[in-house]
Amino acid sequence: MSATPLLDRIQSPADLKTLRRDELPALAAELRAEITRIVSKTGGHFASPLGMVDLIVALHYVFDAPRDRLVFDVGHQTYAHKLLTGRRAAMERLRLKGGASGFLRREESEFDTFGAGHASTSISAALGMAVARDLTAAHPRKVVAVIGDGAMTGGLAFEGLNNAGHLDTDLVVVLNDNEMSISQNVGAISAYLTRLISGALYNRARDTVGDFLKNLPAVGDQVARLAKKTEEAAKGLVGPGTLFEELGFKYLGPVPGHDYGALIDTLQNVKALSEPVLVHVITKKGKGFAAAEGDPIKYHGVAAGFDAPKKTEPAPAGSSGPARPPVLTYTQAFVHHLLGLARRDPRIVAITAAMPDGTGLDRFQAEFPKRCFDVGIAEQHAVCFAAGLAAEGMRPVAAIYSTFLQRAYDQIIHDVAIQRLPVTFALDRGGLVGADGATHHGVFDYGYLRIVPNLVVMAPKDENELGRMLRTAIDLGGPASVRYPRGKGVGVALDEEPSPIPVGQAEVLLEGDDLAIVAIGQSVSEALVAASRLAADGIRATVVNARFVKPLDVATLERVARRTGRLLTVEDHVRIGGFGTAVLEALGDLGLAGEVALVRLGIPDRFIEHGTQEEQRAEVGIDAAGIERAARALVAAPARPAAGRGALRLLPPR
Repeated sequence: MSATPLLDRIQSPADLKTLRRDELPALAAELRAEITRIVSKTGGHFASPLGMVDLIVALHYVFDAPRDRLVFDVGHQTYAHKLLTGRRAAMERLRLKGGASGFLRREESEFDTFGAGHASTSISAALGMAVARDLTAAHPRKVVAVIGDGAMTGGLAFEGLNNAGHLDTDLVVVLNDNEMSISQNVGAISAYLTRLISGALYNRARDTVGDFLKNLPAVGDQVARLAKKTEEAAKGLVGPGTLFEELGFKYLGPVPGHDYGALIDTLQNVKALSEPVLVHVITKKGKGFAAAEGDPIKYHGVAAGFDAPKKTEPAPAGSSGPARPPVLTYTQAFVHHLLGLARRDPRIVAITAAMPDGTGLDRFQAEFPKRCFDVGIAEQHAVCFAAGLAAEGMRPVAAIYSTFLQRAYDQIIHDVAIQRLPVTFALDRGGLVGADGATHHGVFDYGYLRIVPNLVVMAPKDENELGRMLRTAIDLGGPASVRYPRGKGVGVALDEEPSPIPVGQAEVLLEGDDLAIVAIGQSVSEALVAASRLAADGIRATVVNARFVKPLDVATLERVARRTGRLLTVEDHVRIGGFGTAVLEALGDLGLAGEVALVRLGIPDRFIEHGTQEEQRAEVGIDAAGIERAARALVAAPARPAAGRGALRLLPPR
């Protein structure tokens, strides 16, 4: 007999609606079991999707997706949504190549009405859909934005709320709150009053009485305002809704998010309203999995096999002596170096945008609680806040994923670079990141940072050079970025007191006459592997660790270009506007247009799907094998263009 008999019957939300209301808790239990089974096999987000199961079931039970638009924020919370909308088979390969995305994608399903990988977008997008409905006289439909309390810390969410309240259109915002600070209000009285306030009878009576009071001679407006304040005060006793009411929303809640009676009754009443409504739902992150309920931060995202019993492997026969220390990830190396620098320099402070664990700053926060600031999902504020700190003599280090720093671009230019303020941007997850896919690849930062005046742009070849670059950036006295990849380093020892690197100085790692491979960041180690394979066939490559995207080491570039006549640039970044483009521009400025054959390896002009980092790097040809292929093709071509052509040759990358 199947362990999921109810879920087995559901291919779409239409099938869900055939279930009785009293069957929904059993379906939710099956969904949680299925999510646990899948994520234990593939890895992925865990606590958030477990906590959202009941709310997603209730939303699909009440609303009529895809006609009604359900717009989810972030997307990693929606595994139950995917299982209920015909993607159960694809979920077997969740976040793996060819399987379901870990986030929402319009291309994946008509039920994913708006793509979401970054936070705080749902309200603005849903408002756009609601206004489009109003302007085009589309079929009557509800538009529902579902946003978490974490995403509600983003300024974009409040911009959307403010505009929605002003437009006064039919829009539902469901605030999924899994924090405990305001959960005390959840209970029978609160649930009863919320159902009452959302009901049609209450709202007709309120509107009728309001009109009557306003029409009273002489005192009508004053009495009506008094009645409104009395209603708000009464609701304030059971829920923190004043802010949302002031923004123009009818506030309902808090609603217990795992109580199907309260959830469905409230949502059905809301479905009949035609004004901006915010429904505040309290859920438990990690619901149904005891360890995740107890530590939702640890279980926010998990690796494959997390639920398997831990086995103790016997030591290999004949082994002796101390075990080799494990290779640190770049994130671990970053915080190791930052802590060392901060112990010696009290001006150093650290900033994160809701990612203390992901950026490693939880360790910094434990040691320096007054010098570490988590500003929430508010990257624009994080950068401007850092600029203010720097203006008063501090040395702020803003540790933000590359893909998220994109959201603060104006602050980088306007608040930091123009004023030459000493802010260090530590860009974690630079390059292709693997299973999180297109929304999370950090493959645009070289391009969007190198065009900004006054900003130094660096990327280390290994985890020790990361420390040297941090020291360089903090000592610089102006803005700088240090970008490093997701995952493990190359296993080098770390200097206890890393020395700074002269700004704009590259490093020549190998010398050879046949071609020069000029790589940066993670690509340097791949270039060295490729060079060793080429050497086995007598092809001698110069390998340059560029270190700096800006300023480039133009003197070293000119020397190796004149020596070999062939350059191969390699970067874990888009080719357009990236490091290779910077090299191309430099060669043009040097007047080497007719002297050098150039191939630029990088990511082509398309978004790269989810998979492993190794698969992705191989796909775009920036792994050792891809570099070797490109180098052999470049060496096989004539070393220099024919006389009289007068143009730098740009050869295809593959």
